[in-house]
Amino acid sequence: MKNLARAELEPGMQVAEDIINYRGDIVFKKGTTLDAVKIAKLARHSIMVVPIFEKIDFAASHFERVRLSDGFQKFSEMYNMGFVAYKRAMMDYVMFQTAFDMDKLYNNIYLKVVETAPSPKDILDYLYNMMPSEDDMTHAHCFNSALIAGVFADWMGLSETDRIIFVQTGFVYDIGKLRIPDSILWKTGALDDSERTLLMKHARMGYDLLKRLPCNAHIPIAAMQHHERLDGSGYTEGLRGNNIDIFARYIAIVDTYEAMTSARVYRQSMNPFQVIAAFESNHGYERYDKDVLRTILTNIAQNQIGLEVRLSDDTICKVTGINSDALSRPFVKPRGSDEILDLTMYNMTIEALC
Repeated sequence: MKNLARAELEPGMQVAEDIINYRGDIVFKKGTTLDAVKIAKLARHSIMVVPIFEKIDFAASHFERVRLSDGFQKFSEMYNMGFVAYKRAMMDYVMFQTAFDMDKLYNNIYLKVVETAPSPKDILDYLYNMMPSEDDMTHAHCFNSALIAGVFADWMGLSETDRIIFVQTGFVYDIGKLRIPDSILWKTGALDDSERTLLMKHARMGYDLLKRLPCNAHIPIAAMQHHERLDGSGYTEGLRGNNIDIFARYIAIVDTYEAMTSARVYRQSMNPFQVIAAFESNHGYERYDKDVLRTILTNIAQNQIGLEVRLSDDTICKVTGINSDALSRPFVKPRGSDEILDLTMYNMTIEALC
């Protein structure tokens, strides 16, 4: 809702509150659609300012409201400018071996993009609404990962030095995928054995590309090891535990989170509680750094408190609190009820944010 001077009113606008004249009479009820006659009537009643509905007031979901917000418009403008420069730097390096400055990625692109967002939560919400073209999906995956890494770094309490390394890792850890055909990267069906073998080589390809670049020593190693898992179930070497570079362990969480929260040709993006559930149900605390993952998932869950969600039985509820032992199944209050439900006690899941 916004307040407009009467002179700014246009036919088709809808009144957002009852309009009352100086005698206390209702001139127009909330929801009235204005036309030239009604605007003239406002003048006769000396109504100078009128509350008007905006597009965002009619948004059907949380993420639609985010997409229509002024904050998202500012963010997406700077995001797109930064993305163009970032993509050019990556392609020039992969195709022509034109080295880029890692510090400039952080200072000239990352910082300028994130400073347009009011809070870390807003960055994650905004990224849900970014829709890259098919040609840009690989680059967008890394670009988004760098922005996400900065959010997670704040939650993890990393030092400024480690925060910078983490963000820089996000920009380039999947650079090896630029050597893999898109027909394999974004194939909707199952990969055959030869395709899977080629795809898995992207981690080594990334290391080979980055080891020639002036950057922190953790970064090329993280590129090679970001698909390793603490329980030994990953690739390329089947490393376990502390044998995996610390930044590879960090970026592995970002990589999985970004993949789940980005729309793909074969599925919609997952909502925050579905992301948490996927980590919880797929041995996440065994495969990833448990303490780091719990910190991140706890922050994601806490950021949803106060929002409305739609359950799998179509009930609309407000999230009122989180379950520390089952972060994907919070406490909720159904719309129109004073009862608080503990979703660990019910066979229901959160299907969407409202």
